[in-house]
Amino acid sequence: MDRRSKHLSSEERGVIFAEHNRGSSQRSIGGLLGRPASTICRELARGRQEDGRYCPQGGRLVYGVRRERCRRQRKLTQGSAAYRFVHDHLIYHRWSPEQIAHKLRLMKPDNPIARVSHETIY
Repeated sequence: MDRRSKHLSSEERGVIFAEHNRGSSQRSIGGLLGRPASTICRELARGRQEDGRYCPQGGRLVYGVRRERCRRQRKLTQGSAAYRFVHDHLIYHRWSPEQIAHKLRLMKPDNPIARVSHETIY
């Protein structure tokens, strides 16, 4: 198989599943896919169920959860106190984003989550 990305595809997970059930070694599965044996080992560990069998969907789910977790969290999420403050001062008080960012910095100097730049507000 041609390796185009560093992440395992669903097809590759299916091959790992079939070959692992046949009793193939991790090294031979890796050779078949053009991947290192360590990648196959990690995938088998991620997708292992409680009974010890490999499930390709389990590996995909673990990948998805980790992928979501690694993304940077937004500072201004709808419904948060900082969001309401920014919204109210932009709409009702007609403050500039620079004024709002400065006021937030003064109000919560020790809370980096409450600090947002004027670019974030734009």
